[in-house]
Amino acid sequence: MQQSVESLVRLLESYRGRDKVIRTVCYGSQLVGGVLSRKAEADVSSQRLGKSLLLFSAQLSQCRTVLRLFDDLSMLAYSHSYGLGAVEEDTGVRWISVLTNVADQLYYPCEHIAWAADAELIKAKSDKWWLFSTVLWGTSLLLGILRSLRVLLLLKKKLKRCGRDGAGNSRSQLRRQMRGEVVSVIGSMADLSNAIHWMPPGFLWAGRFPDWLVGLLGTISSLIGLIQMNASDSDLTDST
Repeated sequence: MQQSVESLVRLLESYRGRDKVIRTVCYGSQLVGGVLSRKAEADVSSQRLGKSLLLFSAQLSQCRTVLRLFDDLSMLAYSHSYGLGAVEEDTGVRWISVLTNVADQLYYPCEHIAWAADAELIKAKSDKWWLFSTVLWGTSLLLGILRSLRVLLLLKKKLKRCGRDGAGNSRSQLRRQMRGEVVSVIGSMADLSNAIHWMPPGFLWAGRFPDWLVGLLGTISSLIGLIQMNASDSDLTDST
């Protein structure tokens, strides 16, 4: 029990860990709140609790939006360090990653302008800026899926070569990487489904998801993010 609490404290002490926890709680609250709201006709107390959880989820989402006001420089530093992806062996992975970085970099100022317009800090219509940020987020997710699929294809080829060479340790490591990419695709697809839901009505299934489904998809992707972060931290610890 104490070890679990200490792990949670360490997670919350880092900005990245705190954001993922807030995201998980945000979507989890929306999931439970959406489910309870569906039972509103039969139970008034469930309706009140459901509405409270949905309001709580909205506040956490707003909190994350405000915190992202300070993410531009860190994203710029990452994009600069990655550059044109000279460290990548595959050209396809390299350029998909570069385009993903461009979409991510443009996402932040668009969201900042939309937030500032809603807060009446600037005179602008926030709708179009929220649309731009959603399109950029969806583009980044789609590119991330394509990148993972490309990496999976490359790993599969390496796995076949290892099979001929009989390298057992290499095969297990490659399978682990492949599982990681598959999980990444699942998480990105869940987020992409929500991104499409927040597009203007008439675009695919935009606006058709109930609150509980948005919460479910967001919770799935958030839990995957937490698991991946924990796995990467464990790998870093093992390497040191």
